[in-house]
Amino acid sequence: MPPRPRRPAVAAVTLTGASEVVPAASPASRSKPKRQPQPKPKPEPTSPGERLGLRSDWDHALHLPLHYIDETRLTAVAALREGHAAVVQARVVLAEVAGGVRKLLRVQVEDASGQLELRFFHFYANWARQYAVGKLLRIRGEPRAGLFGMEMVHPTCHVARADEPMPERLTPVYPAAAGISQAWLRKAIASARARLDAHEWLPAALLAQQQLPDIASTLDVLHAPTPEVPLATLQDRSHPAWQRVKFDELLAQQLAQQQARARRATQRAWPMAAQRGSQSLTRRLLQVLPFALTPDQQACVAEIAADLEREHPMHRLLQGDVGSGKTVVAALAATQAIDAGFQCALMAPTDILASQHLRKLADWLAPLGVQVAWLRGAQSRRERDAALAAAASGASQLVVGTHAVIQDKVRFARLGLAIVDEQHRFGVAQRLSLRAKGGEGGEGTQAPGTARTGQPVREPHLLMMSATPIPRTLAMAVFGDLDVSTIAHLPPGRSPVQTRVFSDARRDAVIARVRELVAAGRQVYWVCPLVEDSEVLDLRNAEATYAELQAALSGDGAPGEGAHSRVGLLHGRMPAAQKAQVMADFACARLRLLVATTVIEVGVDVPAATLMVIEHAERFGLSQLHQLRGRVGRGAEASECLLLFSAPLSELARARLQALRDSGDGFVLAQRDLELRGPGELLGQRQSGLQALRHADLQTDTDLLDAAREAAIWLLRHDPSAAQQHLQRWLGGRLDWLAA
Repeated sequence: MPPRPRRPAVAAVTLTGASEVVPAASPASRSKPKRQPQPKPKPEPTSPGERLGLRSDWDHALHLPLHYIDETRLTAVAALREGHAAVVQARVVLAEVAGGVRKLLRVQVEDASGQLELRFFHFYANWARQYAVGKLLRIRGEPRAGLFGMEMVHPTCHVARADEPMPERLTPVYPAAAGISQAWLRKAIASARARLDAHEWLPAALLAQQQLPDIASTLDVLHAPTPEVPLATLQDRSHPAWQRVKFDELLAQQLAQQQARARRATQRAWPMAAQRGSQSLTRRLLQVLPFALTPDQQACVAEIAADLEREHPMHRLLQGDVGSGKTVVAALAATQAIDAGFQCALMAPTDILASQHLRKLADWLAPLGVQVAWLRGAQSRRERDAALAAAASGASQLVVGTHAVIQDKVRFARLGLAIVDEQHRFGVAQRLSLRAKGGEGGEGTQAPGTARTGQPVREPHLLMMSATPIPRTLAMAVFGDLDVSTIAHLPPGRSPVQTRVFSDARRDAVIARVRELVAAGRQVYWVCPLVEDSEVLDLRNAEATYAELQAALSGDGAPGEGAHSRVGLLHGRMPAAQKAQVMADFACARLRLLVATTVIEVGVDVPAATLMVIEHAERFGLSQLHQLRGRVGRGAEASECLLLFSAPLSELARARLQALRDSGDGFVLAQRDLELRGPGELLGQRQSGLQALRHADLQTDTDLLDAAREAAIWLLRHDPSAAQQHLQRWLGGRLDWLAA
C-alpha cells in the first residue's frame, strides 16, 4: 500500500473571542536554538547595618547601647561572687577533653588567690591546644558555684600578654540581629563616629535652659563611658546624656508636627458658612432629634462648625467614651457641609459599624430630604453602580461605607467633608486616599498644590472619630498636629455597667444568669475570641458555644418558641447579608441571645441588651474589653458585664481585668492601658511615625515632652535652620506619617 500522506503538524491556540488553528513550527524553525530566559538581576547585597536600619553615620551614632560590660578592672579569683560578671586574668594549669558521648572541654586556671574552672560544652578541637598549660588567659564571664569551687560556663576568653593594658572605657552591648556580631557593630559604630561632624546645632541658651550636655560629649558618654560614670544612671536612662537623647528625639517629633500644622495652614479648603435660618438643615435636624445635646456635644459641634467656616482644611479628632454621642456630632457637621452645597463621606472599618451609621444617619437625615448612598465590598453590581453614579453626580449628599469608599472607581462631584470613624483602625495611606477624593470637581489626584484648572486644590475638611480616648501625653506626642475635641461625659440616662469577674469553673452559674435574663425578656451578648476550634489555642469557640447555649436555653421560651429561634450566631466569616439579618433580628428582639466574635466591638447599638458575657476575657486588651462592655448599658435598665477567664492568669491579664472591674471611665482605662502596654498597640496603624520613638518613654518623660513642644515652637520662630538640621538628623525622610 502506498504510504499515507502525512498531515501537517498543528498546534491549537485558544484566543479570546475566536478559535484558530496555527501550523506548527517547521523542522527548520524547530532546529533553531531556543531562546534562553534572561537571568533575573540579583538583589543588591544588604549590609549588616542596613538590616538594622543603619544607613548614615548619624543612624550609627544614634544606635545606642542596651547595656555595658565593665572590662576595665581585674578581679581576683578569690573575690569572685556568684552571679556577678567579672574579668579574671589567670594561667592555665589543666586543659583536657573529658566525657563520653557528650564531650566537655575543662580548663583550670589559677592566679595568686585561687583556682577557677572553665567549662565548654561546645568547642573546636584546637581549643585544647590554644588553652594549653602555662598560657595566660584573660577571661570574662559570670561565675557560679560548682562541685570543686567557682566555675564559669562558656566564658569569653583570649590568650593575653602579661603587659596587656586594660580597657579604659566600658564595653557597649548594642541591639543586634541574627548573624550580626557585637564586634562588627562596635567597629562600624566607632568608624561612623570618627567620620561624624558632631558639631552642636542647637543653641547654647536652649541647652543651658534644659540643663543638657552638648551632642559630642553625649555620644562619648553613651557609646564609651568611663568607669567613673554611675552605671545605674546609664541603665535606667536618667543620666544627663540620656536626657539629651530623649529630648532631641521628642524635639524632632514636635518640630515635625509643628511643620505639618504650618503646611496645612497653606492648604485650601472650601469654607462652609453655617446657615443661620430656621430652614437650615442643621436647625431642622436639631428640632427632630429625640434628645437634647449635652454641653460637651454642644461645645464639640461649635468647634467643628468654626473649623468648617475657615478656608483652611479642618484636621480634627473627635474623641469620646463608648456611647458618648459622637455620631450625632458628626451628623451635625455633615448638615453644615450639605447646607453649603457640598458632599460628605463617612468611612468606618467594618460592615457592622458602617451599617449602624447608615441606619442612624438615614433615619435622621432622609426625612429632611438628604439622599444617602451606601458603599461596601459585598454589593450587587446594580446597587454599587447606582451608588457610584449618585456620588459622582452629586445626587447623594452623604456617602456612608467601609474601605470601599476609597476605591479608585469612587468619584465625588464636590466632596467637602470626610469623616473617618475608629480612625486608629485605618492606616495612613487609607486616610490619605479618602482626602484625595476631594479637590475641585472631585479630582483629588492632581499634582500637589494645583488642580487641572491651574487653581489651588481645595482639600476636604477631615474629621476623625475615636471611641478609644487618647491619654494627654500620647495626644501631644502623636496627635500634636491635630485639633482635638473631647466629649468627656456620657449623656444622661445611661446606667452604669456592673462588672464582675468569674473563673471558667463557675461557667454554669453564668449560664444560669443568662437563662434568667432571657426568660425575663432581656437580651444578652456572649462574646467568644474564635469562630472555630483552634489546634493551637485551647479556647472555647463561637460555634461550639452557640450549640451549647442553644441546648441550655431549650424549653425556657414561650409556647412555640424554641431555643433555635432565640439564639443567634454572628462572626466575621458570615456573608454580609446574613450578618445584617442577624443584627436586624437581634435589634428587634426576635433573637434574645447573640453569640458573637469581636465583630460587635464597635457600632452595635441595642439599648434593650443588658448583659455582656466575654469568654476568655484574659485574651483581650483593656481597650477592647471596654469597647465590648460598651455594647450594654445603652438604655435605662441596669446592665452588667461578666468576664470569664481561664486560670492561671498572667500578671498583665490580672491587672487588665482588675482595671476594668474597678472603673467604667474610658479616659481612666486608656491611661491604665498606656501604663500596662505602652503606646504602640493603643494607636493601631495610624502612627507608623511612633516607631521613631526609640528612646523616650511617654509614661516617664512627660516633662521632657512639654519642654520639647515649647522648644520646637521657639526654634521654628527664631532659628529655622537649626530646626531643619535637627529634623534631618533624627527623622530624615520619615515624615510622611504626619500627613494623615
